[in-house]
Amino acid sequence: MSFAQRGLIPATLAFILVIVASVYSLPPCGRDDEECRDKRMHPNFITPKGREFTGTVDGEDTNDYWHNQSKDFIKAKLAETLNTNKAKNVILFLGDGMGVTTHTAARNLIGGQEKYLAFEKFPYTGLSKTYCVDRIVSDSATTATAYLCGVKAIKGTIGVCGQVEREDCESVLNTTNHVYSIAKWAMDAGKAAGVVTTTRITHASPAGNYAHVSERDWEDDSEVKASCGVDSKVPDIAYQLINGEDGSKLSVMMGGGKKHFIDASLYMNGTRSDGLNLIAQYQQESARNAFVETISELNNLELNNYDRLLGIFADNHLQYHLETDEYTKQPTLEQMTRKALEFLSKKQQGFFLFVEGGRIDTAHHKNMARLALDETVEFSKAIQAARELTSEEDTLIVVTADHSHAFTYAGYQYRASDIFGSAPKTPLDDKPYLSLSYANGPSYAKFYDVENHERRDPTLLMTGDIHETFPATAPLDSETHGGDDVAVFASGPWAHLFTGVYEQNTIPHIMAFASCLSDGVTMCDINSS
Repeated sequence: MSFAQRGLIPATLAFILVIVASVYSLPPCGRDDEECRDKRMHPNFITPKGREFTGTVDGEDTNDYWHNQSKDFIKAKLAETLNTNKAKNVILFLGDGMGVTTHTAARNLIGGQEKYLAFEKFPYTGLSKTYCVDRIVSDSATTATAYLCGVKAIKGTIGVCGQVEREDCESVLNTTNHVYSIAKWAMDAGKAAGVVTTTRITHASPAGNYAHVSERDWEDDSEVKASCGVDSKVPDIAYQLINGEDGSKLSVMMGGGKKHFIDASLYMNGTRSDGLNLIAQYQQESARNAFVETISELNNLELNNYDRLLGIFADNHLQYHLETDEYTKQPTLEQMTRKALEFLSKKQQGFFLFVEGGRIDTAHHKNMARLALDETVEFSKAIQAARELTSEEDTLIVVTADHSHAFTYAGYQYRASDIFGSAPKTPLDDKPYLSLSYANGPSYAKFYDVENHERRDPTLLMTGDIHETFPATAPLDSETHGGDDVAVFASGPWAHLFTGVYEQNTIPHIMAFASCLSDGVTMCDINSS
């Protein structure tokens, strides 16, 4: 006698179990039988052309909803007026590795595709070409030189022109090969400048604001010596931040990377070998130089008592947002952005601020899509904070990426489905595949049975852990960047100039035009003529 017959399971539940058992005992669907597959994979399926679906917004199933939405968009565009004010302040937000696929997929974390990340609401958008002098697909170093210094150069180099080859220890010493960032242009004009990142403050993207090196890995003197010898005169990136022509004038510097600033004999995790403690040097230079290492120290800082702020919150990169908890001592990107703006706003002449969501990139390199998309949402929060704390009348905000990744978002998913789950369509090998995947990367062996030359069922390997990796097609130690154009979003004075498709190195020149910086053509020249 069965459990149901004995009364141990209600009749209704027994009926459901029978139905479920019958579904799982059905023969496999034919390769071209979409109706069969959809019936198995979506509980509300009725017919291929008629599915119980009301959308995630009331009215989406009506013509009027979409017609009115389009009309509202057109009316909003017609109501816009060009802002040709001088930009007192400029903020550049850089989502490292945040290709269009990344921020499109990240919308699912805030409620679905119909939602908008903060920067996706900006009135003007364009596309930036990310290739560099020697590569079709570039890296974060040479792209930083482009979108900060206005010049394209060689992959792996920072703050130097295209005549300097990577790891060239001689030509980098020739200052005529140096190119300078909009941070310097702003400081030369009497403005304040700051750099905020979730990576090491000496990492490629933030270093583009102040450093000049032919190798992005030269973050401390030990790395320079390994490439150029113990007698090399090339200053490392950390040294240039504290003592360099540009770095020593920055008002705000926040991120990670403490290990690169202190000699190994002075600090357990230090990696320098020149006996220096650059953080101590910075503190000793002036009583008005503030140094903080925790969120509580940052929050308790009396900003009026200081002229400069250095916040180093980790030995390496900052933790991913999803790795933090109530006991974490590091600030979020939003918190750092708010504090930086509060500090820089003291400057009457205005400021330039660079803010990087750097861990989007590091997560993608490891095929960790959950972390990458969450970091994108955190990046959006920082941008929303900047919008709240500044005025569109005098502050130009530009949001972009340095490059994309070999990251794919595909598969005909149903609305409101789990973006981290499998796609509805079954591949020819009769194993499901995930909506998110990578063209290459370290997760290849996890999802591909090399010995039997076949894919493993990815749904059996996913646990929901924040660090879990997503499928990669080709095996590499680290997933690569993508070569596609990246989006640029802008609001504020002269934001309309960021429309169209243009070279990445155009970005700082437009920002300089709007705020009357550098010796190029500016809006001040036009208004005075």
